[in-house]
Amino acid sequence: PTDASGGSLTCDEVFRADGFRIDRIASQVGSIGTVDFTSDPESLFNQGGWDVWAANPQSGETATIAVRAARNMPVLLEISLLPRRPMHRGSRYAVNMLVQYVIVAIGITLTLSTLGLRWGQVQWLVAALGVGLGFGLQEIFANFVSGLILLFERPVRVGDFVTIGELSGRVTRIQIRATTICDADNREIIVPNKNFITDRFLNWTLTDAVTRLVIPVGVAYGSNTDRALTLLLDIARAHPNVLHEPAPCAVFQSFGDSALLLELQVYAKEINLRVDLRHELNTRIYRAFAEHGIEIPRPQREVLLRSMPPDSCLK
Repeated sequence: PTDASGGSLTCDEVFRADGFRIDRIASQVGSIGTVDFTSDPESLFNQGGWDVWAANPQSGETATIAVRAARNMPVLLEISLLPRRPMHRGSRYAVNMLVQYVIVAIGITLTLSTLGLRWGQVQWLVAALGVGLGFGLQEIFANFVSGLILLFERPVRVGDFVTIGELSGRVTRIQIRATTICDADNREIIVPNKNFITDRFLNWTLTDAVTRLVIPVGVAYGSNTDRALTLLLDIARAHPNVLHEPAPCAVFQSFGDSALLLELQVYAKEINLRVDLRHELNTRIYRAFAEHGIEIPRPQREVLLRSMPPDSCLK
């Protein structure tokens, strides 16, 4: 190309005359993956007097794009793609988190590339930092790796009802370091991810939300146990939240100190129905037994009084 006087123009002058910025062009080309900026970027841009720092995309812009993509891409997947798939809520959450981790990793890699750092230059530094952090922050690294295992193996998912130790509640979030559980009092409990891998815990809804509910009932000695068992079964079958398959079961459990111990076993559709179902069944059992004259006894104790000679009392 030539200027108005007929002289030749350099590549620098051409782009400046037309209002272009070579770093913008490199950013757009690099974003679609047609140019490998990690493979000797100096040989790509140093020809013609161009400096590598002026030709490569700015690291700040790359980091900003990566952050925005990590925030918005999971939301886009949740709205457009994942609802069309027959996936559990916890599985969709795992996919979103893994996509977010991958975008962050790619963003960090591209940002370092724009700064001119190649893997061969930083691999020993990364190895040394990895060893140092592994010893100094081993608990944090253990929780991070445990979080990845939870997302891949999915022994616990978002929405599951779990019991770990003396804590019970529903899983609301699985993050890098810890998992959040919301209990019945609406308190959020933070549990390190490592506890779900190394300790034993109970997942009430891992493969099936159906749970068994056992209601013990005591009747007085001398009561008609057959009639009491029939009433228990009728009450269970009439309740809309009790499953017919598996069928409810009523059994004569044992002989107690002051009562004959019966037991009603029913299956609830969901874990959330257990409290209300227990309340309603207990209320109906009490009313039905009162109507049919079946007594529910109070605890009884026999006290034996032994008389002692007056002389022994004085001593």
